[in-house]
Amino acid sequence: MTTLVAQPPRIRHQDPRQASLVVAHQRLMMLMLLFAAVSIMIAGRLVWLSVFRDAKAAASVSSLLPNRGDIVDRNGEVLARTIDAWSIGVHANKLLNDPEDVAARLAVLMPEKTEAQYLAILRSGVRFTYLRRRAMPDLVAQVNAIGEPAMAYAREPERLYPQTTLAAHVLGYTDFNGRGVSGMERVLDGKLSNSHTRANPVALSIDARVQAIMESELSAAMVDQRAIGATGVVLDVHTGEIVAMASLPVYNPNKPGEGPDDARRNNVTQSVYELGSTFKPITVANALDSGTIKSLSQRYDATGPMKVGRFTIHDDEPAGRWINVVETLITSSNIATARIADELGETRTANLFHKLHFDTAPDVELKERGRPIWPKYWGRTTVMTIGFGHGMAVTPLHLATAYAALVNGGIFRPSTLLKIAPGNAPQGTRVFSQGTSDTMRKLLRMIVLDGTGRKANVEGLRIGGKTGTAEKASGGGYAHHSTVSTFAAAFPMDAPRYVVIAMLDEPKGSAASSGQRTAAWTVAPVASKVIARIGPLLGIMTDSGKDIDVSALTPLVWKPKAGN
Repeated sequence: MTTLVAQPPRIRHQDPRQASLVVAHQRLMMLMLLFAAVSIMIAGRLVWLSVFRDAKAAASVSSLLPNRGDIVDRNGEVLARTIDAWSIGVHANKLLNDPEDVAARLAVLMPEKTEAQYLAILRSGVRFTYLRRRAMPDLVAQVNAIGEPAMAYAREPERLYPQTTLAAHVLGYTDFNGRGVSGMERVLDGKLSNSHTRANPVALSIDARVQAIMESELSAAMVDQRAIGATGVVLDVHTGEIVAMASLPVYNPNKPGEGPDDARRNNVTQSVYELGSTFKPITVANALDSGTIKSLSQRYDATGPMKVGRFTIHDDEPAGRWINVVETLITSSNIATARIADELGETRTANLFHKLHFDTAPDVELKERGRPIWPKYWGRTTVMTIGFGHGMAVTPLHLATAYAALVNGGIFRPSTLLKIAPGNAPQGTRVFSQGTSDTMRKLLRMIVLDGTGRKANVEGLRIGGKTGTAEKASGGGYAHHSTVSTFAAAFPMDAPRYVVIAMLDEPKGSAASSGQRTAAWTVAPVASKVIARIGPLLGIMTDSGKDIDVSALTPLVWKPKAGN
């Protein structure tokens, strides 16, 4: 019998070539996995960059757009613009150079701080301190030339007013964050900052040329008369657009913190004054409209001072006789005007001033507006004194809008500092009849031809207007040596287009005014100079062949006989 013996299992030996292939496959798989991981990381990074960096890039591009829109005058002249400026700071804790040397050089370049103040900052060891915001590139270059590595510079927007002080109270200024603080910068803050509207400049009603003339003439008169202030307005009588608005003293909106605080006050819209005899034409117009005055030849007793209770009303140059309406305005008689106001009475007087908005802040976009001083008690004396401009205080802008209504056909329109497109002027409200307005234009012209406004006359420009000299209220009475002198004008009187208000606060008199402080001598000449210069710019040329017909009024003016 045959015995079967079990054979041990056969051992297979792996082929070395096959083993190397396996290793190669494994390494290739690991490489592929690594490549895939890197690819995923790169793809993820690209996605992140596309989403987030593009947003940052968009923001960066957006930052290159103007941070705040331009403000321009009615002719497109730039009055306010945002430019790319710099800030200068220092990391005092990283200072490398001698602090005394650096402080001395900084004090020369930026004199708003003393050398001692700069030295204290440099030795403070603080991480960062601003030394100058809104710095110009040339200053940055000079500070950088000091060679101190601890100095730091950053780009930031700068609001620039290229005309410096021109129309400063109209424009206002912005803070370091670019927000409007005052003036039209404050009014237009949203529009100028909005990304959808800031690319389009905002046009004001101001004409930079007219504004410059008004400011220069007022400034010269203010210096000559040693006055403490001056204001001026040029107003379009048919639209209410303010073509010029000047308030002195003035400030530089590029550096609003410099200078006295009162320089930033807009006296045209914030300060209220008793404007004296400039109210007399308003009183006469009210009397004409109401029928109180039935004829310009109607006469009033001006033979002597008028006693009302414990008060006495007198004229600076007494007529000593009965005078008619034309003579009342030409001679600026307080007595005759008081008698007219007395006949008008409280109701009709107060109603007119309500219609002229003398009981509210002036109608204009600015936030800086003062409320008039409205009488608490309307007694007979109050009515009479308000008739010639005492007992009620308003802003110069109130007076401008009232005179516009006097001469434009009798329509009151609110004033505006925004340019109005042709044909879009507000309709306004009727205050005087057309007939009364026509008569007032003739009377105002007569005042300049034959009355207290003679020094305002400019040959060929047909100016009409009224002087007003009022003592300033003080301590429950009046300061006899502190006056406000005003001239309210309109031109050309045959077809009025503009009202011009010029005012000096506390003129002292000079050689040019023969030592006189009254409006006829101090501020009427200012209005004359302003109108002579701005007339041609506004398209009103001198023409001696044109004028409003006052031939019917001339015989009503009393002329002394020869030898009298």
